[in-house]
Amino acid sequence: MNIDYSKTNDYLIGIDSDGCAFDTMELKHKECFIPNIIHHWGLKGVSKYAREAAEFVNLYSKTRGVNRFPALIEVFRLLNKRPEVVARGVKIEIPQVLVDWIGQESKLGNPALTKYVEQTHDPLMEKALRWSIEVNETIDKVVGEGVPPFPKVRESLQKVQGKADVLVVSQTPQAALNKEWANQGLAQYIKAICGQEVGTKKECLELAKEYPANHTLMVGDAPGDYNAAVANGALFFPINPGEEEASWERFYAEGVDKFLDGTFAGEYQKELLEEFDSHLPVLPPWKQLD
Repeated sequence: MNIDYSKTNDYLIGIDSDGCAFDTMELKHKECFIPNIIHHWGLKGVSKYAREAAEFVNLYSKTRGVNRFPALIEVFRLLNKRPEVVARGVKIEIPQVLVDWIGQESKLGNPALTKYVEQTHDPLMEKALRWSIEVNETIDKVVGEGVPPFPKVRESLQKVQGKADVLVVSQTPQAALNKEWANQGLAQYIKAICGQEVGTKKECLELAKEYPANHTLMVGDAPGDYNAAVANGALFFPINPGEEEASWERFYAEGVDKFLDGTFAGEYQKELLEEFDSHLPVLPPWKQLD
């Protein structure tokens, strides 16, 4: 990984961006990602179901926060299994070349995809790249200067200054992250910002090895954030989807202190994880109604 980083404190806190620090998940997916999925992948005839599938995959399930490319494949898979889509005679092609690329590439972003397209000129990958580029362009127009962070994000960052190194760990493109954190005046509290081009969340959190046991904490709103924490022996503070304000209030009021005084691991961590797990289902609503 290419991270301009040097350890300053004995504690490390990783923070996800979209849907965690910033209330941008709903905005970006409903207004930017999903319209472009429907347009670029020819899903106008099943737009209602495409929207429901994409919202479930990206916002309201245990795949929340997954990288855009595997998320796209999962949307296609869900649609192909949906009776209403089948009844309309719509069959969505799942690009196997994109599936293979996802399995081989660790930096799932436009730079890596651009390089692949330049080398292969594969038409389906060219299509995926056009879609991804337009998603970014739409986000830039729709989100603009960005939205403010959730209440108590700024206060929490200020509270840990001089006590913990803070790292942004996200699968959002690097340029968008740099812009959002700078525009909201939060970049000053951050040691480094790691977007999708830097590596996976798991790879970015490997910096935890430089810190003592139980001295690294990941703050996130998705199972992928939790998995990255577990893979690196880090603790996890969940920002529960739908209860973000309350979660940040709790982090500011007690989570930070418990992390720094060594009482976070154990029962407190277990309680947080049980609450988090209850917020995100595995099966979509239409499966539960079958």
